[in-house]
Amino acid sequence: MQVEIDKNSGFCFGVVRAIKAAEKQLQQHKPLYCLGDIVHNNEEVNRLATLGLKIISHDDFQRLTNTEVMIRAHGEPPQSYQTAQKNNISLIDATCPVVLKLQKDIKNSFEAEEFQDGQILIFGKAGHAEVIGLLGQTQNKGLVISSLSDIDKIDYHRPAKLYSQTTQSVEEYQAIVQTIQEKYAQIGNQALFHYYDTICYRVANRAKEIRDFASKYDKVIFVSGEKSSNGLYLFDICKEINPHSYFIYRQEQLNNIPFNIKDKVGICGATSTPMWLMQAIAEKIKHLPLP
Repeated sequence: MQVEIDKNSGFCFGVVRAIKAAEKQLQQHKPLYCLGDIVHNNEEVNRLATLGLKIISHDDFQRLTNTEVMIRAHGEPPQSYQTAQKNNISLIDATCPVVLKLQKDIKNSFEAEEFQDGQILIFGKAGHAEVIGLLGQTQNKGLVISSLSDIDKIDYHRPAKLYSQTTQSVEEYQAIVQTIQEKYAQIGNQALFHYYDTICYRVANRAKEIRDFASKYDKVIFVSGEKSSNGLYLFDICKEINPHSYFIYRQEQLNNIPFNIKDKVGICGATSTPMWLMQAIAEKIKHLPLP
């Protein structure tokens, strides 16, 4: 059996930056808290936990004082920074630069005098950490558009600016944009609507790369955390191109996949999937008892 790992898979720049910052801090043997999972991959979270990283909730964060807390790549709303200042918490801010720029752009649009009657629209997954941070830039007055069924929330007689969560599907975003444009055009208000290309180029490129990769193998093992929006999006592409694609988040799940000794197997993952995990899964596949 031939087993190959996708060389383009693995952590994106923002995740690499956050994990390196955590590892550097943990080397100093200081307690380090992280506000939410540092990355949407339980295996990597568990690895860092063995080094001393403690994942905390926002409720835990409210009760902490005089310590250090990491802000992960997804970013946080302004309220978290205010809590840190009030409780004398030193922040290690690992917000991805792409997310940070998006937060600033949304904040500037929301606060612009000429846009006081406008609507900030955010295409993304409701409740996702990044989306919560983006909504915070609008004092939680923005509208989250998770699918076409949500566009009825929009007042088409008022100006609107649409942004996307950085890890969303390019195709879905284009469909949302087109439908909203048509709605504004129907009442002659097309000049009131503006949208911005804010999907991370790394995510956009991965979609094409994953299509090419998935087409080359008898079976594709897609490795990702269950909570990764990017992972779920990319796996859907894998499955569309190659019906023999399997989503796994830990090695034990390989036992449920019907491998054959003649299979050519490709292993790939999300931008939140560590390369060490894909390598471990490749080794396990090579040593599975096969018919």
